[in-house]
Amino acid sequence: GETYLMYYSATPDVCDVPERGHCLAIATAKSPEGPFVDIGMPLLLGMGFEYIDPMVFDDPASGKTYLYWGTGFHPTKVQELAEARVSFAPDSEPVDLVWPNPVKGAFPRLVEAAWVIHHEDHYYLFYSGDNCCGPDAEYGVMVARSKSPTGPFETLEQARGVPHSLMLFKSERWLAPGHNCIVTDKAGDTWIIYHAIDVNRPRQRQEDEINSRRILLIDKIKWRDGWPHVGTPSDGIKPAPVT
Repeated sequence: GETYLMYYSATPDVCDVPERGHCLAIATAKSPEGPFVDIGMPLLLGMGFEYIDPMVFDDPASGKTYLYWGTGFHPTKVQELAEARVSFAPDSEPVDLVWPNPVKGAFPRLVEAAWVIHHEDHYYLFYSGDNCCGPDAEYGVMVARSKSPTGPFETLEQARGVPHSLMLFKSERWLAPGHNCIVTDKAGDTWIIYHAIDVNRPRQRQEDEINSRRILLIDKIKWRDGWPHVGTPSDGIKPAPVT
């Protein structure tokens, strides 16, 4: 039967490591409902949080499969997976795609949460930065595009001068929107699903950390001259995706 694979990031249970890092891990199951069982060893293991946010992409043009990940304060990366999808392709190497701001303290201090789609004749890399939550939440979704799933990617800022390449950013009500996935509905419209903080309801309980209560939102993407755009999160009732 079919095998289902789940890619995730985790902190390995290694007691003799002074600073436990994050790893990229894979689990398999015979059903999408699970139970999923880890393959037994990390795909990648680091000391910080460089190895998080895995995203698998099947390239419709070449038939190859790629794994995107990142960050920490490192670039977002991609590497081709082997046919079985539980290891990297022989002789493949990770490729850096987009970088944090090299100016110390400048936005974005980190980039993460890569999501890639193929739309018309380009590959679009959506990514988020920098702080998702907490008292210094400063998050938004940025975008870059390329003719290849491994880049080089041209950012929206490089192409159009849009500050920080942001295609989704905060409003007066919704703070720190980001960490998205992209789906296409039955009508062919593209939708972005992401989380954000409702500034009117930042904490559910007194002991909750400020700006950590994130709510799931969805918005339709508008395509303008080959680039995706949302702007600020919508408010009020909107037409739903066609399912």
